[in-house]
Amino acid sequence: MSTHTPIYLTGDKAGLQEFLAKFDVFLFDCDGVLWSGDHTFPGTVETLELLRNNGKQVVFVTNNSTKSRADYRKKLEGLGIPSTVEEIFSSSYSASIYISRILQLPENKRKVFVVGETGIEQELRSENVPFIGGTDPAYRRDITPEDYKLLATGDESALDPEVGVVLVGLDFHFNYLKMATAFQYIRRGAIFLATNIDSTLPSAGDFFPGAGSISAPLIMMLGKDPVALGKPSQAMMDAIEGKFHFDRSRACMVGDRANTDIRFGLEGKLGGTLGVLSGISSKEDFVSGEVRPHAYLDTLADLLESGL
Repeated sequence: MSTHTPIYLTGDKAGLQEFLAKFDVFLFDCDGVLWSGDHTFPGTVETLELLRNNGKQVVFVTNNSTKSRADYRKKLEGLGIPSTVEEIFSSSYSASIYISRILQLPENKRKVFVVGETGIEQELRSENVPFIGGTDPAYRRDITPEDYKLLATGDESALDPEVGVVLVGLDFHFNYLKMATAFQYIRRGAIFLATNIDSTLPSAGDFFPGAGSISAPLIMMLGKDPVALGKPSQAMMDAIEGKFHFDRSRACMVGDRANTDIRFGLEGKLGGTLGVLSGISSKEDFVSGEVRPHAYLDTLADLLESGL
């Protein structure tokens, strides 16, 4: 996909100044760029303040579907990062917009079966989309012989006939009952959506299973992929552009993961992509990999070296 050699900007004051001058809008991935787990990287707050003080618009773009935009604002504030709900764009919000405003669902098939956490539920409510599943305790249990019978026959006590969509995100209580129920809905015609398909997520200085690990069993069973609505999906980019009305040639995507964040910016034809080495991807990934940013830094705080 990429053949260019990314520019290494750490320590290059003139290069940093030239790079920053090209853009009016910066789209930021969060975990791995601004923080890791509950630890804010040194210089994050000062870097965002620098950009804002120089007239740059900041948008936080996250594939984490477990939190709503309101939850994310609380997290940002708890980490000392000033923000507003309107500056935040999450995969759960992207999926909710897609379901409520883009999908053409019959009136009797508007309900969503959720495999995921409360972030998805909050955003679906914000768009007045009815749903079941999610954090409902009724689905947080072992499957029984009776469940098998009811699911196999499509009994309405097990499969709601109004469900037209299955939406899968990261689920900390994923189990066989949820998997079997989602499988039966999709087999019977429900649309298969995923908030995102990240294989892993960074936390506490290590990696853990991401939302893609929840979709993977269903993909294996069904023999088809879901429509993914987080990075690098361009459905998400279109929704962000529609909300913020920016010039893509004057926008830059900043991220730590080449195959999601950087691909997102490149396929979205943004004016720039900026990789940071504080998260998933390595220097080798950025310099020699299939998906390469236009430029990269050791950490986001290296932008402070621009002296702006």
